[in-house]
Formats: sequence, structure tokens, C-alpha cells
Amino acid sequence: MADKSNTLHLQKSINVAGNLLDLATPRVMGILNVTPDSFYAGSRKQELSAVLGSAEQMLIDGATFLDVGGYSSRPGASNISEGEELDRMVPVIDALSKEFPEAILSADTFRAKVARLAVDAGAHVVNDISAGCMDDRMLATVGELGVPYIAMHMRGTPQTMNANTEYDDLLKEIMAYFAERLAAARLAGIKDVIIDPGFGFAKKATQSFELLQKLDHLAYLECPVLVGVSRKSMIYKTLNISANEALNGTTVLNTVALGRGASILRVHDVKEAVEAVKLVNQLSV
Repeated sequence: MADKSNTLHLQKSINVAGNLLDLATPRVMGILNVTPDSFYAGSRKQELSAVLGSAEQMLIDGATFLDVGGYSSRPGASNISEGEELDRMVPVIDALSKEFPEAILSADTFRAKVARLAVDAGAHVVNDISAGCMDDRMLATVGELGVPYIAMHMRGTPQTMNANTEYDDLLKEIMAYFAERLAAARLAGIKDVIIDPGFGFAKKATQSFELLQKLDHLAYLECPVLVGVSRKSMIYKTLNISANEALNGTTVLNTVALGRGASILRVHDVKEAVEAVKLVNQLSV
């Protein structure tokens, strides 16, 4: 694999609440779904005590980020109202910020109002599955808030994305998408952008594997890359198992992603991801 680090100005840190977070060593983001219908049943947490317990274990296991989502983005998920999303997410972020002040909290939302109120409640990062395409106020809002922004590639919405999987050139079209979204984000005053290629979002399993194979090409965008393949259908359908059985497959693909330049792994199972980071890091010692 070619080493692009000598020719590209890769961003190796982001500013989180006035502190530089080093991403030269990859970080792990733990998923906290405060939803009743996320695709992986083991990640669904609706009682605050259960969320706090999961968060504590993730931090003990080595998570740097905790990503809180109140809107299920699985294919065909129900479209809930802004008010319901706020009711699910904001009290949880408020409680997490008070219980674990050292944790970096990410608000997983495509809605600008939810992002603003989540940051007001203690979130440090906005994670948007639509990269600002589902709410035209999002980029300006994040620019005003001055927080890092995770921009994901998707076509359509969670309700329609499975009908938007035809590409003439998958990588070329994703690169063009991010180039346009990055320009819009910079224009809105967003300084720290992390890109997420969106495995499984408007992509068939074969396309997701192609994207993983070519992940190192995203280095040309000169932004940190987040990879979220945890227990997804590209794993369990390929292996003819269930999401509950997909931890080993997740670790395999996370290891591949680390070798191809991932800066952040977004996962349900933090301990195993942290171990993958530690082991892969030994290859460069």
C-alpha cells in the first residue's frame, strides 16, 4: 500500500472544546443508541440507568468518544419527529456530560435544532449521516457552534437509501460528494471535518467491500476518516449469521480499516476495537 503521508497534509488532530485531540493513533467511538429499533438489538438502550452503565463500561474499555443517537438510521426505519428525537437524546447527553465530564460526546443527528440543543446540553461533536443534505441549516449551525463535524456519505434518506445504490464509479462519485460537502462546510466556518464513507448507506454489500478495499484513497481529502462497519449486514449477510454473531467479523474489518488509514472506529464493542488498534499500532513500532 502506498504511503500517502509524505505527500498529503493529513489532519492528525481536531479541536474539541479548546483542546487538541491527537488522531495520529486511531481512536474508538462507542455507540449509544437511545432508540427502540436500531438494527442491532444489543445496542438499544432506553432507560437512562442502562445508558449510563453502558457508557461507563465503554469508557473503562478505552472509548474516546461516545456517540448518542435518538433516530434510528437503519434501512427503512420509521421517520420520527424532531420533538421525539430531542426527547430521547438531550436528557441523555445532559446526564452523560455530568456523570462523565472527561468523555467526548457526539450527537448523532441530521437536524440542526437537535444538534444545537445537544451541544447546549454537553455534546462536543456533531455526527450527521447526511453531511448537511437533509437539513439546509445544519452546516451554518455547526459553524456557529464551533464543534467538529462528522460528515457521512449517503444518498436519499434512511427510508429510501436502499433504492439509491446504482453508481457509475463508486469511489469517484463518493470523492466528488465529499469534495463538494467539504467546500460547503468550510464556507460555513466549520474548521474540523471528519469524513465517514457510510458503509451500508445507499450501498450494497459488494459496494461496501469495494469501498473498504479503496479506503486509503480517501486520504486525498486530507481529513480524518471514521469507519463504521460494526455488526452491519455486509458482515452478517456475507457470513450467513446474525448481527448478534458478527463481533468477530467486525474486528476483522476494523483491522483492515486501520491498515487503510481509519482514524476513528465507530463500534458497539469498544474493548475489541481498542485491542485491534493496539495490535495494529505494533506493526509500525
